[in-house]
Amino acid sequence: MRALAADVLDTLGAVSAMGLTAIHIGQPERVAVIRLQPDEPHAVYVDPVVAWASPERASHPEGSVSMPGVVEPVERPARIRVRYRDLDGAEREEEAEGLRAACLQHEIDQLDGIFWIDRLSRLRRDRVLKRYAKLRAQRARTEP
Repeated sequence: MRALAADVLDTLGAVSAMGLTAIHIGQPERVAVIRLQPDEPHAVYVDPVVAWASPERASHPEGSVSMPGVVEPVERPARIRVRYRDLDGAEREEEAEGLRAACLQHEIDQLDGIFWIDRLSRLRRDRVLKRYAKLRAQRARTEP
């Protein structure tokens, strides 16, 4: 598990993301790594679940390494409590708010098979998909 977490962390740094899951690197394990700023310590969550979510909502811009160049605000619970195991197998619980809460929810959704654009209205999701298709087409024309 430590080697897997290290691989996810290495990839996180290589793609300049705030959070990444083992699924992103082709490993079907429920592992997420979060680091909101490049100069801060990372956190590893094994089998994370949202144990509680506040009724208050907050919106944060979200995107994905799977759809580079496209970002859209996503509304989620403003505060959450996450239950998970650490790399030693100990059960942990953590409360988060703001950007950290949004990032954790984004990565837990990824582990649950929910892509961030699934949280958008149909109209906004369609717009994001069109923007991404346009970006891909532009890149294809400019790459040798």
